[in-house]
Amino acid sequence: MHKLKMLPVLMLMVIFSPLAIDIFLPALPLMASDFSVSLPTMQWSISIFMLSMGLGQLFTGPLTDKYGRKPVAIIGIAVYALSSLLTVYASSIELHLFSRLMQGFGTCAVAVAAFSVVRDKFDAIQSGVMYSYLNGLICCIPALAPILGSWLTQTFNWQSNFVFMILYAIVAGLLIAYYLIESNRTPVEQRRLINPFKISRYKSVITNKVFLFHAIVVMIAMGVILAYVSSSPAWLMIELELSQNEFVFWFSLNAVVNIIACVTAPKILIRKGAARTISLGLITLFSGGLLMLALQSLHTPIAFMFPVMLSSVGFSLVMGTCAGQALASFGDKAGTASALLGFMQMSGAALLVGLVQMVPITISEQVALLMLMFAPLMMIWFSKKGRQTVLV
Repeated sequence: MHKLKMLPVLMLMVIFSPLAIDIFLPALPLMASDFSVSLPTMQWSISIFMLSMGLGQLFTGPLTDKYGRKPVAIIGIAVYALSSLLTVYASSIELHLFSRLMQGFGTCAVAVAAFSVVRDKFDAIQSGVMYSYLNGLICCIPALAPILGSWLTQTFNWQSNFVFMILYAIVAGLLIAYYLIESNRTPVEQRRLINPFKISRYKSVITNKVFLFHAIVVMIAMGVILAYVSSSPAWLMIELELSQNEFVFWFSLNAVVNIIACVTAPKILIRKGAARTISLGLITLFSGGLLMLALQSLHTPIAFMFPVMLSSVGFSLVMGTCAGQALASFGDKAGTASALLGFMQMSGAALLVGLVQMVPITISEQVALLMLMFAPLMMIWFSKKGRQTVLV
């Protein structure tokens, strides 16, 4: 129970990422108009953030192993705040995207530090439970942030969303600096030998079959969510002609479903174990893809959102559980393993979504295609030999 006292600080740390993605979503059409670009171009604000957040983890992970979780987190928060300030004053789409690129680098440092702390303190099952709790909080942000962002945009302007990020970084940064206790217990002599920029450090991680399988599950699951988040404004507000408030309603409704699922997932994991929880999650995600295809002829919000809600449930079941499984075997390389997992989760998902969005099909078909990508993983998972190979 005393370890759960760390949860509030970890929660403050994981909020940085979803806040930077979700709060300004209702303002995307207005931002596109102000920057004189198309909405798909404006959506790069999300994709480039995710891409840099993933790439940056390849370096910040080993840095947390060498210098500790806390210093890297504090520096990341500073970069987050400064890049948010640059975004407020960005006068062109190029400068906006550059500031978002830098914001992603800052965010990744905070995220890697948070998940490294979890790996430092908890075993595989406990880590899965903690990740589920943290993911539950992360899922609260899409429910609340667009409502706040919509109000800020209508009351002030779209820049006020990024001013809010600056204020959050200042307040949360002070609390984290005071309350976060360094969890990296690797001897100082051993840390000095770590080269943060040595790519070979990742070899033992990426060649681990357990890590690789679960990291791919996490990557595709994040891809489904990223595709939905980045394309839902265009689909719901442009294609289906919903108002900004109607968009917020559907977006928040899905987030509520996600919150309930994330709160329930740890209980399922504890009661049923990792194998059954992952099985249920994979089946739910794949079913969402089939349902999305079956309902695509109905040009209504519910036809798009109901399969998305189903995928949100599956996402909640596999995300924390698979993350715990992926990192279970890496004690002295917790930061490195967390970084590689984060890289695949963010940059891998962003690249995957970018490739799928190049396919000349509708947005709903693109989201469905991502859900159906779980088919080969399910073939491995539901074979007896395969599961024995990829389960801790």
